[in-house]
Amino acid sequence: MFATITLMLTNIGKLNSKESTKAYFESIADRRQLWNRRNRFYHRSLENYFTFIVPPGSSVLEVGCGAGDLLAAVKPAYGVGIDISEKMIDIAASRFPDLHFRQHDIENNTLIPGLDTSKQLFDYIILSDLLHILWDVQKALNNLRKFCHPSTRIVISNYNFLWEPVMKLGEHLRLKQPNPNSNWLSHHDIINLLEIEGFSLLTNYRKILLPIYIPIFNALFNRFFINLPLINGLGLVNFVIARPSVQYSGDFSVSIIIPARNEKGNIENAILRIPEMGSHTEIVFVEGNSTDSTLDEIKRVTASFSGLKDIKYFIQPGKGKADAVRMGFENASCDILMILDADLTVPPEDLPRFYNALVTGKGDFANGVRLVYPMEKEAMRFFNLLGNKFFSLAFSWLLGQPVKDTLCGTKVLWKVDYERIAANRAYFGDFDPFGDFDLLFGAARLNLKIVEVVVRYKERTYGSTQISRFKHGWLLLKMSMFAAVKIKFN
Repeated sequence: MFATITLMLTNIGKLNSKESTKAYFESIADRRQLWNRRNRFYHRSLENYFTFIVPPGSSVLEVGCGAGDLLAAVKPAYGVGIDISEKMIDIAASRFPDLHFRQHDIENNTLIPGLDTSKQLFDYIILSDLLHILWDVQKALNNLRKFCHPSTRIVISNYNFLWEPVMKLGEHLRLKQPNPNSNWLSHHDIINLLEIEGFSLLTNYRKILLPIYIPIFNALFNRFFINLPLINGLGLVNFVIARPSVQYSGDFSVSIIIPARNEKGNIENAILRIPEMGSHTEIVFVEGNSTDSTLDEIKRVTASFSGLKDIKYFIQPGKGKADAVRMGFENASCDILMILDADLTVPPEDLPRFYNALVTGKGDFANGVRLVYPMEKEAMRFFNLLGNKFFSLAFSWLLGQPVKDTLCGTKVLWKVDYERIAANRAYFGDFDPFGDFDLLFGAARLNLKIVEVVVRYKERTYGSTQISRFKHGWLLLKMSMFAAVKIKFN
């Protein structure tokens, strides 16, 4: 049997056509599961990585689905698998009757046959171990766009060509399924083709140093060493996650959530300085059991600006900024959610920059950055600044996206994305008293594009800071280590 496959691969190399590749996969369809069982550790590792990336209950399209194992593993609410091999599709359909499998060539510029056209937009599109055998990779990526809505994520895994000699040796020793002649796609080539076809890179990394099961060594190499700088470049599997480049049309409504505890002197100033944005601007105060009549001041300005501004206020039932932010978000009614600290050290006049970052499609999550422009003299104490610098480096490594200022209170995101973060909060747990890390972790978990908006950080004009440098710094360090286990070393 192996000799027959080898001869067929030789002929494929001579014919060098899509038809011969299709014929090859038809010929191995019955043995595909046998090959997968021989390399079960590798395939289960892939499934684990994809189930981390793709939240359960999503709508998912897998291109080149084979026998359907990976699509089933991510537990989609609505899952569709396509493959050029009719035999592969028949096998997948018989094994996973709750999913939808169709024979279809992604390089064919048509919708998937036999599916309702209203169900051909997906939250996630998976291409695993596929790009190296496509005839026209750029055309395939171009055709993906018809299956994307603005929040779709493209998730690609492709083997690292540094491993090519090992892969060929595995085929020669009959330890690995032989494949047709491969495209020589580097990590850069994949990213470049995505950008040419209108996709923006979110993150990219490598996984798996040891693709066979050896107790203890697997955990050491595949969970620890692989995440270290330089060593990461040796990983077997390249992962690339991208999104469609989009620009939204029309105006969107905005809810500005202002957690306020002992901020009486800043309440009216906040109302006066917040600009109108989009189709409607709503201001939501969440009062945190103050001792300086902040609640009375909020009631006064709400009545004073009645008919002029859309202002709501709520009394926080719990403690901490995170609790206040969540209460504000849950009671907000608009498309875009913004957090503005009541101390006004981030100028309210800068909020339209955050709005524009989202509606122009530059990002899904806008994070304020206070560490670029010179600060006013008392805006941030020295040890606070050092802490921010440290956490910016740690989080950029953890999240796989640049995050220069993790602790800036001004964060902006779409309400629909916040609802997804809240629904998946159990993955990290509810232990962040500030709310900044909860949102950043959640955004990374959902592969949201984080974009940074530079602001000038002002000195507080009323009240005093409620941050304890050492107590809260130690708490943030513990949260970072916990997130490293959940995100990086999972």
